[in-house]
Amino acid sequence: MRRQDRADLAGSTAVGALVAFVLLALSVKGRGGAPLFGDQDLLAWSVGHRPPVGVSVARAVTYTGTGLVPYLLAAVAGLLIGRTLRQRMVAVAACLACLALGQTVRYSVMSLAARPRPAAENWVTHASGWSFPSGHTTTSAMAAGLLTLAILVRAPRGRAGFVAVALIWGALVGLSRVYLGVHWFSDVLGGWLLALCWLSLCTYAAIRLVRRTGTATPKSGSPAP
Repeated sequence: MRRQDRADLAGSTAVGALVAFVLLALSVKGRGGAPLFGDQDLLAWSVGHRPPVGVSVARAVTYTGTGLVPYLLAAVAGLLIGRTLRQRMVAVAACLACLALGQTVRYSVMSLAARPRPAAENWVTHASGWSFPSGHTTTSAMAAGLLTLAILVRAPRGRAGFVAVALIWGALVGLSRVYLGVHWFSDVLGGWLLALCWLSLCTYAAIRLVRRTGTATPKSGSPAP
């Protein structure tokens, strides 16, 4: 796929995800934070299917969705994207900035939505702050997305398995938040959409920046200005 085609795809994906996220956020706000269709049913199913081993596994998975792990994965993505030492340093800084700025955007949206969490009596893990969009979900989805993009760029063989692992991990972190009772599924869906929108926007900006700097660099053998 040509670079321009990649930029167009990233831009279109960002717009589509943004529209879907805004519609979901308006639905959440319009209902005063009340559960949306399917939220109550999924929470009820989770509460009714919690063997000790299931709760332990869900807690272990959910803990990887915040803190150091997502930033380590973002750094690994940067190391994979770059070829030279300088390129890797720039790529690592860019991936970490993408994740950190995405966190800032998510926190701002969460404060505006101000959606209460499900009743605390259903929680089987610690949680704090507002509910929409899910912070663990957004963070892990962004990290998984960055790692997936890096693998697609730099792994010509056997990349399907690595991509699957990254995406499954990101999905499981989000689903664990519902299973543990601290989020509605619509919070998780909102986190996935926000992450997709933000990553697509960052990808679009990165492609355009690389294209511009590449065009501005004199070709070998051409006279210097």
